[in-house]
Order: sequence, then C-alpha cells, then structure tokens
Amino acid sequence: MNSSKPAPRNALLQLFSGFWSLISWMRIIVVNLVFLLLLLIFLGAIFGSSLQPLPEKFALRLAPTGVLVDQRSYLNPSTLLLSGQDAESSETLVRDLVLAIDEAAKDPRVTGLVLELDGLLGGGLSKMQEVGAALDRFRASGKPSIAVGSNFSQDQYYLASHADEIYLHDMGSLLLTGYGRYGQYFKSALDKLAVNFHVFRTGEFKDAVEPFLRDDMSEESKAHNSRLINELWDSYTSEVEKRRQLPPGSLNDYINQMDTKLAQAKGDSAWLAAELGLVDDVGSRQKIDQQLIQRFGQSDEGSFYQGVGVGSYLANLRLKRKKSSTDAVGLIVASGTIVEGYQPDGAIGSETLLDLLRSVPEKKNIKALVIRIDSGGGSAFASEVIRAEIAALRAQDLPVLISMGSVAASGGYWMATGADEIWATPTTITGSIGVFGAFPTLEASLAKLGIHTDGVGTTELSGALRSDRPLSPKAGDIIQQSVDHIYQRFIHLVAEARKAEPEAIDKIAQGQIWSGATARSLGLVDHLGNLEDVIAAAAKKAELENYSVELIRQPLTPGEELLRKLIDGPVSAAFSRQLAQHILPLTSWQEFSPLFRPLTDLQKMNDPRAVYAWCADCLAP
Repeated sequence: MNSSKPAPRNALLQLFSGFWSLISWMRIIVVNLVFLLLLLIFLGAIFGSSLQPLPEKFALRLAPTGVLVDQRSYLNPSTLLLSGQDAESSETLVRDLVLAIDEAAKDPRVTGLVLELDGLLGGGLSKMQEVGAALDRFRASGKPSIAVGSNFSQDQYYLASHADEIYLHDMGSLLLTGYGRYGQYFKSALDKLAVNFHVFRTGEFKDAVEPFLRDDMSEESKAHNSRLINELWDSYTSEVEKRRQLPPGSLNDYINQMDTKLAQAKGDSAWLAAELGLVDDVGSRQKIDQQLIQRFGQSDEGSFYQGVGVGSYLANLRLKRKKSSTDAVGLIVASGTIVEGYQPDGAIGSETLLDLLRSVPEKKNIKALVIRIDSGGGSAFASEVIRAEIAALRAQDLPVLISMGSVAASGGYWMATGADEIWATPTTITGSIGVFGAFPTLEASLAKLGIHTDGVGTTELSGALRSDRPLSPKAGDIIQQSVDHIYQRFIHLVAEARKAEPEAIDKIAQGQIWSGATARSLGLVDHLGNLEDVIAAAAKKAELENYSVELIRQPLTPGEELLRKLIDGPVSAAFSRQLAQHILPLTSWQEFSPLFRPLTDLQKMNDPRAVYAWCADCLAP
C-alpha cells in the first residue's frame, strides 16, 4: 500500500526547483543584457566615432574644465568607464587651447570666440598667461571675443580680461582676493602621536619640511614667499588693469574696499563690477544667450549661439590634416613629482623619461627637442639620472631646450641644467636649489600602544633605518653628510651649466624660490617666453623652416587603448553615467585634499637614500 506522506515534500522540492530555475533564467538574462550593453558601447566606439561636419560659420567655444595642465594625469580607462566621468572633465590641456585658438584666428569659418569659464578651477598664473597670449593673438586677427560667466573667480577673470567684452550674470559676482600662501602645520599633532621626524637640510630657505617641524611659518619662509607672491600679484593686476583700461591700483582698491563699495551698491556684486568697469554688461542667462546669438548666429540645436567646442574643432582639423614627412620638433612633457622607476602620466618616473629620451634619436624626422617641465622636484637621485640623459642626448648634436611651466624648481631645475637653453615664463616658480633629507620614526608612537622593537644585528648600522626604531646619531650623521654632499653637487652642476662660480650660485640657492623674471636677471634662466616661443627657438636652432611638432609620450597598452575608445564612443557616455549613478556611486576627497597635502607629500618620501631635491611648497597661485 503506497503512502501519501512524501507528497508535500515532493511539492516543496518542485517549488524550490522551479524557484532556482527562475533565478538561473534571470541570471542568464542579466548577463546577456550586460553583454549587449557592452557590445553596443563597442560598436558605438567603432562605428559612431565619425565626425560631424562643422557649420560653414561658427564661433570657437572655449570652455575649459577643471585645472589647466601641461599633461593629464593617468586615469585607469576601466575606472573612467565605470565612473561616468571623462578624462577631460577634471583637467584641460593648455596646448589644446592654444592650438585651437591659433588655428581659429586664421580659419575663415571662425567668426569669433566665446570664453565660457564657469567650469575652470585654475591652474596657475603661468599657464593662464600662455592661454592669454593666444587670446591676444586671436584679438589681433580682428575677430571678436566675448567672455561669459555666472560668477568669475580670480583665475577665471584673468582669462576673461583678454576678451573684447565680458558678460556677467546679473546675480553673479566677481571674487578677487589676491594671492596668499597658507598651509597646515603638524608639529603639535605629531608630538601628540609621538612621531619623531628627523630632518637634514642645507640652505637657509629650504622649508619643504617645515609643516612637520613647526606650528607656524618661519620668518625665512615668510620672507621669500612674500617676495614671490607680491611679484606674481603685481603681474596679475598690472596686466588686467592695462587690458581693461583701469587706473593702476584699481584691483587692489576693489579688494581692500570691498565691504564699503558693496554697501554702496546695496549688496549687488554684479552691478558693482559693471559700475567699476570690471565687466561690460550684466544680465540673465537668456539675455546673454540672445546677445551671443545676435553676434554669431543661432545653432540648429536650439536657442543657443552657433558655436563649436575645442575638442570637436581640433578633431576636425586633425582629420583633415594629412600626415606629413616634414622635419619635426619633438615635445616631451615632464609633469609631477620626480620619483624613481616607471610612472604613469602625472608623475615623472626616471625610467619612464629615460625611455622617452632614448627613443628620440630613433625618430629620424626629429631635429630638435623641447622638454616641458612642470614639477617642484622630488628624488635627487632620479633628477640626476634624468639630467645626465638629457646631457647625453644633447651631446648627439640634437638641440635640447627646456620650457618651464608654472613650476620648475628644485629637482625640476636640476633636470633642466642638462639642456642647451632654459626658458621660463615671467611668472614661473623656479630655483629652490637646495637639498634635504627626511626620515620619520614611530618608536614612541608604537610604545604608547605597548609595541616595542628589539633584536640583534651584525654592525652598528643594522636596522638603523627601520621606522620602528630610534634613528641613531651615527645614521643621522651619515644622512646629513649625504645631504651636504648632494647640495654641493647641485651647486656645482648649476655653476657649470650657467657658466658661473659655485660661490655665486650658492648665494642665490639655499632653497630660495624665484619668479621666472627674477631668475632671468639672476642668470638661472636664458630667455623668457611661453611654450610656443621655445618650440620656435628650437626649430630655429635646428635651422628648420617648415616643421611640425611631434608629442613624444608613453603609449597605452592595447587593452587601455580599446577601453579609451569605448569611453570616447557616443553610446558609452550615457551608459557609463547611468552605471555610475545607480550601480557604482563614487565619492571623492578632492575638496579636502589640500588640508592633507603635507601628509600626502610624506607618502612620496620613499627614496631609499632619504635625500630630496624637492620644493613641496612650490605651488602656483
């Protein structure tokens, strides 16, 4: 006789079996959907990248975003794909802007230029002056240029002042504050944490490690920082006042009397800016849009002026421009902290730069080389390795010229001494010829936690450089002697390169920082000029009349190249934004990073010799 008791169990098993089949079926659907989305992105990257034809007449739309840079920092393409960001949202290449502006000045299709500056975060006065020089060349072509903004920061207003007219939103403001150098100091915090920070330095002004040794800025640091920022601010104000036809001292008066002047304007910042001649007109976004439409025509896409962005404009130019076999001036960009080994873009790796330099002689069409340096230095050893390779390249009868960006100090200047000529902009921050050693130990911090280090060694220096042990006087003396020796080597390298006596270089060294203009008068720099000036000088030195500029950079791997194409495809942008918003929300500590800059700098102090030619405080205002 059959029992009916197992029936409920069978039913339960069937239920779970059906439920599991449903899950498996849904999993297959989800995987297939993801695959189809990725396939759409891939196809969009391949077939959707054809350029749209440009209008017959249009204004060049200059809308830089993020920070102006000479070289974009490396970002993992897969991270970009999933984050919904594009590589150009946080950084804008100065050279792209300059090339687009100069091409637009002679392009009959371009009827004018519009500066949209709301997305610009800064980048340093030197870089803005390079873009500004291109804007001045555009104005000289006779074509109109207009700057528009919801609000103008100090950096944004500097670029806006190069335009023929400046329009400000009627609820906007113009915020000028002047330049300052302020930072956090950590001595008391380190004392509370019982961190012993051992510092070895030469030079009265080498203050890169002051944040770890003091709770305030030293008088020596205040002296040379005050000299520098006042010189740069004088450059800013005099240039803007001249372009806006304002009396000398107008900007300082606007800042120092802001409270009084704003009270007279009943709190209306936009009206005050117009009243004082800082801007030409104020109005709503609709009013400003209509003014631009009247000037440049209306776009087919809606109530917007007929404009073409820099990216689309340059892509169109590159597509039309046929590859030429003419001679070239090579351009290598060295941007970031100098460290040993291989490093991605945004840092200067000694081995990475060596590979690029050694590839130059293999490129038979390159007749001269320009190295663009934008760096406050780093490892003294890595700086010397790069300098020696530059000198070796120069010895092969290839003209090598240095173009200094916003900063080319300490190790950045060390590298530069290997070239034929050193060029800087008037507001480049350079010099800082000095050396220091830094070595933190945590034995007291660990002891507070009940952690102690003990053991045996074969010599007096066994375990001497462990961060969990006290630094012995013998080890400290060795590091100090190394610092003194490397400083003397630095001094003699500069003296030999600049054809001066070491004693004369020592007087202007000792870690002091200078503007490019002052460095020129001191003999540390050969000429003043921007990157385009240096490229022209290199071509002249190589006796080139017709030439192109060839950027020499480390290539992406095939996988990275494919992902880059996926990111740039029209389908991927929308998909990646949705993915970022709904699946992979990312957070950023960018707003707070300046607060912890000295601590992040500490992470970069990883030279095994603990000796640095580095100006961590050399930041472009």
